[in-house]
Amino acid sequence: MSLTEEQQLDLNSGITAFESKHFQSAMQLLRPLAEAGEPEAQYRVAMMMINGLHGLPVPEEGGRYLELAAEQGHAMAMHGVGFMYYEGEGKEKDPAKAAEWFRKAAALGLSGSMVTLAMMYQEGNGVEQDLDEARRLYTEAGFEPSEMGL
Repeated sequence: MSLTEEQQLDLNSGITAFESKHFQSAMQLLRPLAEAGEPEAQYRVAMMMINGLHGLPVPEEGGRYLELAAEQGHAMAMHGVGFMYYEGEGKEKDPAKAAEWFRKAAALGLSGSMVTLAMMYQEGNGVEQDLDEARRLYTEAGFEPSEMGL
């Protein structure tokens, strides 16, 4: 999405408000951008909704924004969608779908997704057990496989 100068200013101000824990202001600035399809705004709006940072939690609506951001290639959103499927929070529990999303985020270099996916391969949870793949992912994420029980 190409932002106008005013939208870019709103995005930057919304991110600053979010990081400063001024969630009401962040929501006011970011939600219109999220609705317009801006992935960083979608991710942050999702986090506020899922965690109730702007009021009562609304995980279903937050999950929708999270998935929209993930579909546009936002790595942290991909990890979040994977987590929702992994835990069955806001989505029906589906470890195989979780693995797909963790794999996409890991391909973008997100070490948390690499570790989670490695654990899934180690346990055979949502994927066929593959200890070599688990070792590779742990190593790529910066961990010694022996420290992780391999």
